[in-house]
Amino acid sequence: MKLTIGYLYGDLMSIYGDTGNITALRKRAEWRGIEVKLKVKSLKSKIKKGECDLIFFGGGQDQQQSLVARDLESSGKGKIIKQEVERGVPLLAICGGYQLLGDYYQPHKGPKLAGVGLFPAYTIAGDKRMIGNIIINSQFGKLVGFENHSGKTYLKKEGQPLGKVIKGFGNNGQDRGEGCIYKNAIGCYMHGSLLPKNPALADWLLEKALNIKLKPLDDTLELEAHHAWRDI
Repeated sequence: MKLTIGYLYGDLMSIYGDTGNITALRKRAEWRGIEVKLKVKSLKSKIKKGECDLIFFGGGQDQQQSLVARDLESSGKGKIIKQEVERGVPLLAICGGYQLLGDYYQPHKGPKLAGVGLFPAYTIAGDKRMIGNIIINSQFGKLVGFENHSGKTYLKKEGQPLGKVIKGFGNNGQDRGEGCIYKNAIGCYMHGSLLPKNPALADWLLEKALNIKLKPLDDTLELEAHHAWRDI
């Protein structure tokens, strides 16, 4: 069995440990005897329909986001990503990636950055950074991570949050919602990396990508990290 992971703009959008999510997905697949191929898709790359079984999109700074936003629109990558999610391909987007997959992101300075329109959400730069450990209740149980963002994301009426904030700020520090889930796509602000400390979420993404039920792994270390993070 083979798994192809698409890493969107891995050379531009990867901060606060985001690449660790790729490592977690790769290792959790390989430990089960699944061959993994990683394809980094950046400014000079093309994305073909059906090329990737799972897609990851990390966070970045405003300068990088501006470059990526233009490329998503001009190259047609954004349209293809949206079509792939519509047909069931799982996706995880963190922070800046999450923002660019919404309707738009309005930075403090400069023009509004058009989003892909995958998530029913929009983001406006705030005056203060929201930094610290975050814990949420979700359909996957309690999820833990680290957030560091000034952008405030607001879900539209049809938007379904990933979870409810127990500790931290979440989407905007106001409505206690964090992230957004649409079909098999998840967007959120949880850096840190998210997946090594939340193995149930990692396996959900893998199962959706492979359309199989995975055999359990010994997650003793992962769960120790998860519980230690919750106690910080």
